[in-house]
This record gives sequence, C-alpha cells and structure tokens, in this order.
Amino acid sequence: MKKQFIFLLITVIIGLGGCSGEGNGKTTVREASDPENNRIVATTVAVTEILDALKLDLIGIPTSHKDLPKRYNGVTEVGNPMSPDMERIMSLNPKEVMSVTTLKYDLESVFDDAGIHTRYVNLQSIEHMHKEIIDLGKEYDREAEAEKIVQTFEEKVAEINKKIQGKKPPRVLILMGVPGSYLVATDRSYIGNLVEISGGTNVFSGEKVEYLASNTEYLQRANPDIILRAAHGMPDEVVKMFDKEFKENDIWKHFNAVKNDRVYDLEELLFGTTANLAAPQALDALFGMLYPEENESNEIEKGVHGE
Repeated sequence: MKKQFIFLLITVIIGLGGCSGEGNGKTTVREASDPENNRIVATTVAVTEILDALKLDLIGIPTSHKDLPKRYNGVTEVGNPMSPDMERIMSLNPKEVMSVTTLKYDLESVFDDAGIHTRYVNLQSIEHMHKEIIDLGKEYDREAEAEKIVQTFEEKVAEINKKIQGKKPPRVLILMGVPGSYLVATDRSYIGNLVEISGGTNVFSGEKVEYLASNTEYLQRANPDIILRAAHGMPDEVVKMFDKEFKENDIWKHFNAVKNDRVYDLEELLFGTTANLAAPQALDALFGMLYPEENESNEIEKGVHGE
C-alpha cells in the first residue's frame, strides 16, 4: 500500500508540474506548420523545450500553466502530462509521441491500447538527458544543435567541479512536496542528481528508487546540514504547507539545518521533477545554497576591486 501511495504521489507531482489548473477546453485540431513532416507530439514541458532547442516543429504540445516556446504558439494542446487526451492525439495522426520514462508505468498501457507509438525520453539525470538529446539530434538531423546544447551543460558542470575541489560536501535532505503531502527525494531523483553535481551528499543515497515516504524521526537521525524544499503543482500552497509543518511539528527544531538557518525553498521553474534546459541555472543556484561562503567571498572581492 505504501509503495502504491508513493507512486501515485510521484505521478501527481509530475502531472501538476506540467499542467494547467483549469485547462483551456480546446477541442479543435489545428494543422501546425511541419514542413519536414515529422509529425511529433510532445506531452511534457521539458520535452517540448528540448525539441524547441533542437529547432523541431510539433503538431501537439502539453497543456501547461508554464510559458511554452513561442515556436509552438497556436499548436494544438493535448492535455496534461499525466493524462493526455488520447482522442485529440489520435486525431493529429502523429508519427511519434514523446513522454518521459518517469510516467511510462502509468501511461504505457493507455498509449498501447490506443495504438499510439510513444517514445519515453529519459530525463532522470543530466547524463541521461544528454544522451537523449544526442540521440534525437542524430535521428532528426539536428546533430549540430544537439552538440551545442550538451556543450553548454558540460561547460557548466566543469565549472562547478572546479569550484568544489577540496571542499567538504554538505549533507543534504531534499523534500519534494505537493499540496497536502511530501516525499523524500533520493540521489536517484533529478534534483538529487543536481545536488550531487553541485558538491553535496544526499543523506538518502544508494536507494533503488527516486522517492521515499517521509518519517520525521528517521529524517532527524540523518541530521542533514541543509534541507531543500521543492514545491510543485501549486508552489505557494506547498511552501505554506512546509512552513506550517516546520512550525508545528516540534521535531524539526532539532535538525542542524533548521538551527543554522540552512533551509531553502527551490524555485519550481528552475527545479523541475525531470531534467530540463534550466539545469545550468539550477546548478548555479544550488552551489550558492550549498556553499554560501563562496558567494560571500566573491562579494567581498568585488567590493575590494570596485566592481
């Protein structure tokens, strides 16, 4: 029962992260510009943004409260990532529909029953995303664009690696929340991957799954140096939920991270549930949280040099 609850919550987190609260109720099908006749439908925001960076046209895009690339203005919306509109997708007659591996368990039978060929893009880490981008570049004759995207990430990772050399890694606890509940993100989650690259050690490493059910007493024994709180779906509500939990549940005041004021709320647009093109900015933001003394020393140096 616990495993089923965790999986359901993960699915909700991903779905809420990419969907609109109300939807737009569109039922008309628009024939989008697709001169190369690739006929691709993207069902998640992260995949849509990657395909835009590869300069690929789409005939279907996810319904989302987030701003999607201008290239796809007016393109038919096919519903939220967690429960795409199968009838609308079928009416578009796509050659390929793209979702993500994190949703495969939930969606595979639905797409198979509809006879829709679906590619599940692996965005569970930056390394996996790099491979997927390179593969898509080769398949759709966008190798130069793919190499450029990956190079940007690799340069940022090299920059971070140089900064963290010789530093003692802080121990980090990541909480992933939706309104009313939250899970613990392990090192196998995307944000866990970002923490590792940024020089932190996830207090829940070596797990076989991306997320675990939370147990405050067990979490307190882990006693992290830093707590990261990721809010998805309705971030303002989730932050309020976290604030209430930390205020009313007495156990949190015993955490070193709380005592030392090292609790950070992650911005939803930078820290998605799957890897995305905001990864370089997310790494910069995380490094500042994990090593605030570096930011302070940089500010002092700027002041000394009059910058």
